[in-house]
Amino acid sequence: MASYHVRSNSLPSRLHPVIPEFDQLLCRLRASETTSSSTSTSIRCKLSELEDLLDYVERLLSLPNNQKAFSQEQHEKQVDQILDGSLRILDVCNIAKDALLQTKESTQELQSIIRRKRGGNIELSSTVKKCLTSRKVVKKAIHKANEQLKGIENNTFNKDNETTAIVCMLWEVQGVILVIFESFLSFISGAKSRSKLGGWSFISNIMRHNKVEEESQLNDFASMDATLNLLMSPKMKKSDSLAVRNAQNQLENLELCIQDLEEGLESLFRHLIKIRVSLLNILNH
Repeated sequence: MASYHVRSNSLPSRLHPVIPEFDQLLCRLRASETTSSSTSTSIRCKLSELEDLLDYVERLLSLPNNQKAFSQEQHEKQVDQILDGSLRILDVCNIAKDALLQTKESTQELQSIIRRKRGGNIELSSTVKKCLTSRKVVKKAIHKANEQLKGIENNTFNKDNETTAIVCMLWEVQGVILVIFESFLSFISGAKSRSKLGGWSFISNIMRHNKVEEESQLNDFASMDATLNLLMSPKMKKSDSLAVRNAQNQLENLELCIQDLEEGLESLFRHLIKIRVSLLNILNH
């Protein structure tokens, strides 16, 4: 997991009143690194707080003193590292957006079939297989994105005594972004949540009329993966109607989750673009 705490001195409070608010939010996001919560609400909250943090960064970059410090020649290598990291993060953001879109499209196709057949005795195997194949493609893309994040983590930040607070601040923000993106990618892959309750233990519980508490601990993507495997399980042949109804509920929940995450990710992407453009403009002036 990425963790960057390189700033030896805080940005002087006298520069701008937004700085204490920035530091407070940065500390809160750092603290969230230690939490194991992986619900759609917690992930969306982190994306929203990260967006607020980037808004502070944009405002701080607009200050003349910070622009002057950032453009100093002795920080050229550090700035290049930050810009390289920002470009990789944008690539990962695009991968995450594509993963959400691909998952949404495949599940919407399955929902369409379920609705047309009204949950009766229908043949769903080909569409379910297509959804499972799509999820494998998504997870492969997520693995690639995680490798890109690790590349940023391993990019050692060359800090010296002359490193300005604004440069250190940007590096710390990038570290927080990496941690949140790691959590986000793990969430949409369903990897962590599935380990809490998987296999037939999930299938047995999910078929009960009174759903067990453990089911709620699964995130929406892990629940969908388990449900798709449930529909393909030979053990469920006599319970197709109930399994299909449950699948429909799971897919509807997932669609709402994806929509919420897409909105948060798109907004975050726009902020990342704006900051990168601001940095490039500062360097070119």
